[in-house]
Amino acid sequence: MNKTQLRKDFDKKDYNSGGSAFKTYCWYLISTVFFRSGLMPFSSVLVTLLKLFGCKAGKEIRVKPFVNIKYPWKLSIGDYAWLGEGSTIENLAHVTIGKNVCLSQRCMLMTGNHDYKKTTFDLFVSPIIIEDGAWIGAGAVVSPGIVIGSHGIVTLGTIVTKNTDPYAIYQGNPAIKIGERIIS
Repeated sequence: MNKTQLRKDFDKKDYNSGGSAFKTYCWYLISTVFFRSGLMPFSSVLVTLLKLFGCKAGKEIRVKPFVNIKYPWKLSIGDYAWLGEGSTIENLAHVTIGKNVCLSQRCMLMTGNHDYKKTTFDLFVSPIIIEDGAWIGAGAVVSPGIVIGSHGIVTLGTIVTKNTDPYAIYQGNPAIKIGERIIS
């Protein structure tokens, strides 16, 4: 099979971004100038822009520079959440970030992937839920369809491919449970 055939047969399973082409283009421009460039250091302005594009956002959210969000209309963020510098939310499906959640620097929430077992490399998407009090470490990756349990920790550089337990600490590639989180 040649590359031309592969692209022609690619099946995105009738994927719909949930926004019109105009809305998506406007978001791309706003995101490039205000979010991904790092030129806007004020979280309140960034959260207001997210809300204008359909994000359900709680109070006192912190959005650091260079954050990349694919579609804010497929995003819910709870009170006191923190989106760390350079974090990526590739939300082809809905992403729910609970209250008091920390997404550390350069972590990635990835709701879509491709079926490598098919020559057509079909797209599949599945939502991600980060429950209240969870902490996603710097450079960690959360795969499509994952639930990060309440107050759980995903350590630096970890790749999460299965749901995690509440109050548990996960590490590695793939993530394995290495301990319990004790909150005093």
